[in-house]
Amino acid sequence: MYLVTVLGNLLIILAVISDSHLHTPMYFFLSNLSIVDICFISTTVPKMIVDHLTHSRVISYVGCLTQMTFFMIFICIDDMLLVMMAYDQFVAICHPLYYAVIMNPRLCALLLFLSIFVSLLDSQLHNLVTLQITCFRHAEIANFFCHPSQVFSLSCSDMLIKTMVTYFGGTMFGFIPVLGILLSYYKIVSSILKIPSSGGRYKAFSTCSSHLSVVCLFYGTAIGTYIGSAESYSSSKGMVASLMYTAVTPMLNPFIYSLRNRDIINTLKRLHSRSI
Repeated sequence: MYLVTVLGNLLIILAVISDSHLHTPMYFFLSNLSIVDICFISTTVPKMIVDHLTHSRVISYVGCLTQMTFFMIFICIDDMLLVMMAYDQFVAICHPLYYAVIMNPRLCALLLFLSIFVSLLDSQLHNLVTLQITCFRHAEIANFFCHPSQVFSLSCSDMLIKTMVTYFGGTMFGFIPVLGILLSYYKIVSSILKIPSSGGRYKAFSTCSSHLSVVCLFYGTAIGTYIGSAESYSSSKGMVASLMYTAVTPMLNPFIYSLRNRDIINTLKRLHSRSI
């Protein structure tokens, strides 16, 4: 799964870079999503593979904090990129005449920089709360990586601040982005239904279906695992949900976006014929 994820996302990055026709805002966000997916899966799966090979499930305190930091950075950037892609589709379908003016290179770069900056702040906020924990109930995490909500649950004391940070993060990177995506798709569907030809409606729906599939898969598992309380937490269900958005979703992204995108497929075919 790890090798397929890395290879699939590298192919999308290569296709976008090599074809000048794909130098558009949509593919700019898609290529950055592929880069983040490679980094995202690399924060958890390689460590898990090493643990299986060495028959050891131990991670140092510093290693746990480091893994949690990079995990939070990349999951938040992934989260923000999905919102930007929804906004890009909203502008392309609802305001096609102003698309080039609104989604200019400067705005795209600013949105990407803003997502990285906010993600860094969020990861440091989680780290600060973790560093306040001086007493641990036990040293066993019910998952295959250092998940913030489970690291918080190891605290002996009932820290109000850890609950506040958990729900603040869930609201900022869960509820608000989902609300923004739903609002974008509400406007998109309203505009699509006004298209007179059935062929035009089908093409517009087909363009949105790939992004919507990834959104449902990513947010459905991530929000439930992050906000789930320690009392109602099931380790087996939690690990399955965690595996879905840390490994399965990054692996499926290249297939979802490439198999339903003729531009990507044609570019990959041209690259294949050139290599032959």
